[in-house]
Amino acid sequence: MTKTVQNSRRNFMKTSAIRATAMGVGFVAASEPVMAAAIETDFNGLKAGEQMIPVGSFQLPAYVSRPDKAKGPLPIIIVVSEIFGVHEYIADVTRRFAKLGYLAIAPEFFTRAGDPNVYGTTAEIFANIVSKTPDAQVLNDLQAALVWAGKNGGDLKRVGVTGFCWGGRITWLSATLPQVRAGVAWYGRLIGEKTEGNPRHPVDIAAELKAPVLGLYGGADTGISLESVEQMRTALAQAAPKNPAAKASQFEVYPDTPHAFHADYRATYREGPAKDGWEKCIAWFKKTGVV
Repeated sequence: MTKTVQNSRRNFMKTSAIRATAMGVGFVAASEPVMAAAIETDFNGLKAGEQMIPVGSFQLPAYVSRPDKAKGPLPIIIVVSEIFGVHEYIADVTRRFAKLGYLAIAPEFFTRAGDPNVYGTTAEIFANIVSKTPDAQVLNDLQAALVWAGKNGGDLKRVGVTGFCWGGRITWLSATLPQVRAGVAWYGRLIGEKTEGNPRHPVDIAAELKAPVLGLYGGADTGISLESVEQMRTALAQAAPKNPAAKASQFEVYPDTPHAFHADYRATYREGPAKDGWEKCIAWFKKTGVV
């Protein structure tokens, strides 16, 4: 199903299933160098490529993967990217889910703000892209993607959301939506400064969860402290008596593991926690009835 390959952003073989228009192909500039561990999931038995999803009059690009010969409505997974947007790593994650029988959709939530690929540093991406992408807009786009999925072979009674870094935080927020059945948040920020675009953070919405979330975090993450994880645990515990989703939510913290440990194309990748986290992610979606 998968293999490891040595890639660079310049020589990355463009995926035949994509005819890139609004969405780029390859790895984002700020993530270089691309590591030898980068996983490439093949297209055998899949349909995968770019899809435009209507959000009112706006057309939202997304990378969509599904089994080629599906019978009946498919369980839906929304894959939410890091700050780098939908590049080859995120596209590959959707194909991994499709191999397991899911309709996997990775919307390009940053498309209105611009292309993260034109910036060479994460600081520039935060300043020019992330800060101009408000939570309310993201959640509205996510709901539009679910409407599209329901009309295109997806089962709206079986919806999961998973995301990485920036997308991990969005995963927690998305678990307040009535359509979502479960979430898996990979090292998503839990606390932070409140702004007009980010008025609340996961620690603020524990009592409003409608779906249980599995949080996968690194014990050596220099950007997300273990103290913030404990703050979220406390918020969930306080909400638990009146909120089954908060009560059912769980954390897995991997000792001595950095941020972005699942990102197999980056130097932060840690094979053991990444594989264990993926197994727990799949088991979580099974346990919660997404598949």
